Amino acid sequence: MKKILFFITSLDGGGAEKVLVNLVNHLDKVKYDVTVQTMFDVGINKNFLFDDIHYKYVFKKPFRGNTQLFKLFSPNFLYKKMIKEQYDIVVSFFQSPITRIVAGCPDKDTKIVQWIHNEFHSKNKIAHCYKNVEECVELQKRFDATVYVSQTVKDIYLSTFPEIKGNDNVLYNVVETKKIIERSCEPIDEVGLYNAETTLISVGRLVPQKAFNRLLSIIKRLKDCGKSVRLLLLGAGNLEKELKNQASNLEINDVVTFLGYKENPYKYVKNADLFVCSSLHEGFSTAVTEALIVGTPVITALCSGMRELLGDNEYGVITDNDEDALFNGVLDLINDKNLLNYYREKAHERGCIFDTELTTSNVEAFFDSL
Repeated sequence: MKKILFFITSLDGGGAEKVLVNLVNHLDKVKYDVTVQTMFDVGINKNFLFDDIHYKYVFKKPFRGNTQLFKLFSPNFLYKKMIKEQYDIVVSFFQSPITRIVAGCPDKDTKIVQWIHNEFHSKNKIAHCYKNVEECVELQKRFDATVYVSQTVKDIYLSTFPEIKGNDNVLYNVVETKKIIERSCEPIDEVGLYNAETTLISVGRLVPQKAFNRLLSIIKRLKDCGKSVRLLLLGAGNLEKELKNQASNLEINDVVTFLGYKENPYKYVKNADLFVCSSLHEGFSTAVTEALIVGTPVITALCSGMRELLGDNEYGVITDNDEDALFNGVLDLINDKNLLNYYREKAHERGCIFDTELTTSNVEAFFDSL
């Protein structure tokens, strides 16, 4: 039996955290002894770990300046202080100070892996977790393997860090397909959410990456065009107050509903007419994957993973990554119900490929190859 440690900052409500919980819950426990360790003992996703997963943490709560503090110590020192046991495989599951710490593993018998979830077009975007760019590059060379959540993420990362090219693997996110479909059929308690002619929905953390500010602008433009639309926005984050103020200033409070974080977003997505991804960048969007699984049509700004998810506009609509293009794409869809119904059928078709057992099996084969 292989002992595997997954190290991540927290088990907050983000996509990577959700994917990690899905993955570890479905790994074969006859083959693997699995531990999840967080830097900070916070996050809603901690509640969804199965009982056969070992869980531990370093600090009870986050504290200000932790990234800068960790830079004062060597990766080797931090690894020895934070990771007490010996493992066959240690995974840094998200690019953060965690990656620097895992790179300090002193045990030559332990295989170390980094998991890349996002587009990184600049070394400086990652290097802020390191003392400098040079340390960043040198420590990444220590990893025995790198996993990317999409081919696009891999291509961008290796063009940014050509020095680390080696054991590079693309492994798609593990999603709980059957559970998503089952829970999408649960009743919705809130009244009046779907009383517009077209209900749009988006799911994600309320952070700059998701560009919900331009989605709100699109809703304003649709409303000014006389379109009967409503936007349901699911998620929590530090931009919540700012986005709510924007909605108020744009005078669209009557057609925008902030639902916050929902343990079961699937039922809201299933009942919507169109899922909109306005992100500036992604890795391999969990939210878009889940929309396809429940059969909701998808329109997205072009970013990593979308062509792998949607093909060349075969299973959903991909626009240029700017507000005008996304607005025009949404407008075209809501003006053509036949096209919207066509993409609903294609979403159902595409959603069938995200089989939990298949994606988990691919990850297990990767671990067995190390």
